[in-house]
Order: sequence, then C-alpha cells, then structure tokens
Amino acid sequence: MATPIRTEVRPPDPENEPGRRTSRPAGAVALLRNAWRGLTSMRTALVLLFLLALAALPGALLPQRSLNQRLVEEYLADYPQLGSWLDRFGFFDVFAAPWFAAIYLLLMVSLVGCVLPRTVEDAKALRAPPVATPHNLSRLPHHATGTCELDLDAATAQVAGQLGGWRRRTEPEGAGRIVSAEKGYLRELGNLVFHVSLIGVLVGFAAGKLYGYEGQVIVLSDGGQFCNTGILGYDSFHPGLRVDGTDLSPFCVRVDEFAADYLPNGQAESFRASVGYQTAEDVGAGSTEWRPYQLSVNHPLRLDGDRVYLLGQGYAPRFTVTFPDGTQRTGEIQWTPVDPVTLLSQGATKFSRPGLTDDEQRRTSQLAVTGLLAPTSSGGPVVTSIFPALRDPEVAVDVLRGDLGLDDGRGQSIFGVDQSKVDSGQLVRVARANLVPGQDLRLDDGTVIRFDGVRNWVNLQVSRDPGQGAVLVFAVLLLAGLGLSLTIRRRRFWARLTPLDGGSRTRIELGGLARTDRAGYGEEFHRMRAALLGQPDDPDDHPPTPEDG
Repeated sequence: MATPIRTEVRPPDPENEPGRRTSRPAGAVALLRNAWRGLTSMRTALVLLFLLALAALPGALLPQRSLNQRLVEEYLADYPQLGSWLDRFGFFDVFAAPWFAAIYLLLMVSLVGCVLPRTVEDAKALRAPPVATPHNLSRLPHHATGTCELDLDAATAQVAGQLGGWRRRTEPEGAGRIVSAEKGYLRELGNLVFHVSLIGVLVGFAAGKLYGYEGQVIVLSDGGQFCNTGILGYDSFHPGLRVDGTDLSPFCVRVDEFAADYLPNGQAESFRASVGYQTAEDVGAGSTEWRPYQLSVNHPLRLDGDRVYLLGQGYAPRFTVTFPDGTQRTGEIQWTPVDPVTLLSQGATKFSRPGLTDDEQRRTSQLAVTGLLAPTSSGGPVVTSIFPALRDPEVAVDVLRGDLGLDDGRGQSIFGVDQSKVDSGQLVRVARANLVPGQDLRLDDGTVIRFDGVRNWVNLQVSRDPGQGAVLVFAVLLLAGLGLSLTIRRRRFWARLTPLDGGSRTRIELGGLARTDRAGYGEEFHRMRAALLGQPDDPDDHPPTPEDG
C-alpha cells in the first residue's frame, strides 16, 4: 500500500512576492514625483514668494549687523532676553540666515520648475499652425453667413486678401474649402521672453551675490589716496560668497579736493569731489599720471568693472604733540559726525611717545585727545555747531594719559577709547580745553598739544557686481515680454466656402473667437464681415474693442 504524500499549503510570503519587491521603489519614485510636482506648481511658488516677503520683514524692522553693528549691540543691551532669542535665530543677520537662504532656494527651484515647462509650451505654441475649423461655426461668439457673387477661387482669394498678417492655412472640404487663420502669436512670444528673462534675472542676481563685493573706505581730501589692491585697505568690506579678496582689480583713487554747498538752513545742496584715478593698466605700468574726474552723488566713477560712489563727508582735526624732549608727533584722523545736520563730530586722536625703550613707561605714557569738533562753533564755554560748513572750527577736548591698549594686539575703535581703562584708572584725564586753530595747551609734564586745523574726509564706496549688466538686460526684456503678453490678444478666424449654382456663386460662413479672457475682437470681425459679405454691423454682437498687435 502506497504511502500518501502529504503537502503543506503555506500562505504567501509578502516579502517574497514579485509584485511586492517592486512596490517600495515604485512608491519612492511616486513620492518624489508628487513632491516635485507640488514644489513646481504655481501655487507653491506664490506661497514661497509670500514667505520670502514675510521673512524679509525682520531685516527692515530690526538692526542688521551687516549695516550697523553698534545699533545691534544697543538693541541687545536694551532688550537682553528678547534680543538673545532673536540673535539665536539669526534675526540680526536675516539675509545671511540659513532659513532665509532655504526659502530663497526653494523659491528659485519652484520658479525654474514652473518656468521651463511653460517656456517649452509657449515655444511650441509659437510655431503651431492654426487649428482646424470647427464643424458648427454658428456656436462661436462671432459668426455670420452670406452669399457672394464670386466663384470658389475668387471668393477664396478675397478671404485671403482680408487676412493679411494672419497665419493661415487653406484646405479642401468636400466640394468647397475651409480657411483657418490665427493672429496674435506675439503674445506667446511675449510669454516666452517673460519666462526666460525671469530666469535670467535670477541667474544674474545670483552671479552678483557670488562674485561681487562692496567695500567702504574713508579718504582724507587734499591728496589722500586709496588703492584697491586688497581688503586691508577698506574700513569695511562685504565680499560675495566666491570672493576671498585676493584678486581685486588694482586701481587707485586720489582725492584732490572736496567741496559742499549748503542752504541757509544747513541742508546739503550738493557734494562734489575732484579726484584723480589710475586704472589697472596704469598701476601695472607704474604710471605717475592721474586721470581727473569730478565725483558727485549718484554719478559714480566707473573703471575696470568697479564703481566708486561718493557717500558722505566729515572732518578730521589735526593735532601736533610736542613732548618734553622736543620730539613731535602729528595726528590727523577722521572724527565721526554725531549730528547729521550741523556735522558736530566726536572722536579720538591717539599718540605714543617716541624714543622710549622701557615697555612699561611707553605703555603708561600714551596720549589720547578726545572730544567734540564744531565746524562752525557757536562760541561760549560749551562748544556746539550751528552750521555744517567749515567756517569757524573749534574743538572741546579732553586729554587722557595712560594705557590706551595700543600694544595689546586687540582691535579697538578709532573713534573712542576703551571706557573700561578709564573706569579702572589706567587712563586719567590730565587736561581739558576749548581750542581754535593755532591754539595749544600745556600738560603738567611740559607736553604741548596744538590744534593745527581741520581737513575734510570723504566716504567712498567701491562696488562690483558682475551680474548687473545681465540683470538690467533681462529686466528690460522681462518688461517687454510682459507688455506683449498683456496687450496682444490671440484671435482666431475661420471661413467655410461652399460653391452654389454650379460654382458661379459661393456661400461663405464666418466664425471668430478670441482666445483670452478679455472682450472679443468685435470691431475687427465686423470689418471683415462687411468686406466679405457686405453686411452691416450686428447690434446684438459683442461691442467693438480697440485692436492690439
């Protein structure tokens, strides 16, 4: 007797099913495809644009480190708890924050993903022939039917004569013919130019941020010079992401003279600086000649791809210190305006006594002349300025002696002294006086400090933006394309011609359609209807509108 064979039926293993093996990759591909479609939709682009505008608000409402570090420090001192949280999330440097960059990059990807497919569609539509004639022309917004006393060929020629400037095609239809025509293809060209220019503006803007830079420098007038050979020559420098400051265009600028005109109320009327400059070729050739240029506000000096702007001006007092041993030191450095109307300025001019070999003695005998400078003094014991022009200069100075920290190796402001050294007694005030040019004061150790006079300084800004030209060109093209797309309408026209009475007469059926949401092209259709059929305007038809394109 044969032993029966026992079989065991097991349920299918989900992991080993052929269909199950491909479900995970297919699901991942579908997820990525749906995410890409969502990111590149116009709705997502509009949402990201709104978020970008919302994210830029703190940059306009809060002080930014890239513009004014001092205001940021004051805000943090006034609001320590709120300021620390804002600083932690980058609200004092909004446009360099990672979250702002993420929104910007997502918006750029979304726009490119929206624009490129639309550009391809517009390019195809620009080359597309007129569409086929609808079967029932009477359902169109504009339609008319009539008979002309011409044969089929003559009627076809008459229709073609009315369609000058239209893209058209003529095809047979039974015993008759059909004419399909379309006008306003420049609208699609406008859409194409608009979308391509939008990408061009973004690329040009990004190129400027990557390879451009901006720096500011203060140069004294009457011969002060600045050379764009490295970032160390700048007072502040903001490079692009791909700029390290080692490959700047080596031009030089010399400020020969500065002049300012003011209204009687002290308001500035004009600023102008007579400068000389040398291009990169002049510098490389070792030329000693300077090319003259009149630099003024909103009229920059353009050379070697850089632009030099005149931003502002101020004053630099000049002091000469005569030490007891007869050695002299002259200091002339810019003081910063504290009143933008009268240009009342404050600052600090610092000196180290020469000829001292003992480190301790040299460190504790440093001098600082600090105080206020009035270009036009009001007179009296309290010095203040009543006019911004340099008419009657006077300074009110405090002379501090001690350790200024010049040998500490740490950076410090050129406009003041370290207040902690004053509080600790390392700096001591040894004299106070009001001085006009030519006057001096004597310290207790015999040192004499003379106020020699005042010189102008100018604030120059050097900017380089390699994407600026591209942004300008694409911005103009963008506006031109937008104008074409808004002012030109796509219009379609059809004519069905059917011979009658053995071909001696022709029945003509006309139809017209405007492809935009605006009013139809009634006036143009009425004109063609009257020319082909001799029919007057139909008052029940759409009201006529002016034609474009």
